[in-house]
Amino acid sequence: MSAAGIRETSASPGLAEYSDAAGAAATGPDLAAWRGGYGHGSVGYAFDNDSIHATEQHRCLAEMLDPITTARLSETGIGPGWRCLEVGAGGGSVAIWLAQRVAPTGTVFATDIKPTHIPQRPGLRVLAHDIVRDRLPEASFDLIHARLVLLHLPERRRVLRRLTEALRPGGWLQLDEFDISYGPPLAMPSEGARELYEAFLAAKARMFATAGADGSWGRQVPEAMRDAGLVDIDAAVRLQVWRAGSPGTRLLVHHTFHLRERLIDAGMTDRELEEVRAVMCDPQFMAVSCPIFSVQARRPPT
Repeated sequence: MSAAGIRETSASPGLAEYSDAAGAAATGPDLAAWRGGYGHGSVGYAFDNDSIHATEQHRCLAEMLDPITTARLSETGIGPGWRCLEVGAGGGSVAIWLAQRVAPTGTVFATDIKPTHIPQRPGLRVLAHDIVRDRLPEASFDLIHARLVLLHLPERRRVLRRLTEALRPGGWLQLDEFDISYGPPLAMPSEGARELYEAFLAAKARMFATAGADGSWGRQVPEAMRDAGLVDIDAAVRLQVWRAGSPGTRLLVHHTFHLRERLIDAGMTDRELEEVRAVMCDPQFMAVSCPIFSVQARRPPT
């Protein structure tokens, strides 16, 4: 095992196991069901956990979305003894929240392709795992959650079926996703600033589409869950007003750095990125967020 606490498994090059908070490796029959692959995963995902920008990305998303995510997860009745899976755990804020709810007898598996930002906590087991190419144990989880993951995956519907199969009968799946086709400016410092902000959003949409994302995925999730055989489907949709300094606006400003090369490939210039950054930091800036869809469903009990 390396100094980072990672042990590469021989069965799947993309799968690694991390030691849990107590220092015990995540070994045994549990891990065997995660081994083996389905071929190559997606290569176009825009956000790299190895980037120097990853921490700020995780921080902004947590501030903006964790209150929505955790309120919805609470509605499932999650409690001690539950076995949960957090897919694409990012900075780990939701995985930690889950681990606190299932303690002391439950377990949360937090996965990411590069899970180096997920802190260790009791009851939290961290796996390097590619949801597109690596297997999942079937009929194993009381609750599975993924936020802003399937949106980015061309194989999203196949992954949804895999997540469904990983649920125990009666188990819950919650997907939190954006629909980036909507998010108009409400008040801007000038008409030029409005046009620049709209051009920035359009360039982001083109960039994500080029990478294989589906910007309207959020609104498609309920029907996709139905098609995957899930029942008791319930959707909650939230909008936020973003002003200068709010978490959502800070996330957009952050993207002008984090996604700079991709945005330039999508038609922006460095000068325009600098100017739109100034627009979003202006006290007069006000915009509506894209819709935030939080959709829950259950695997049929029998």
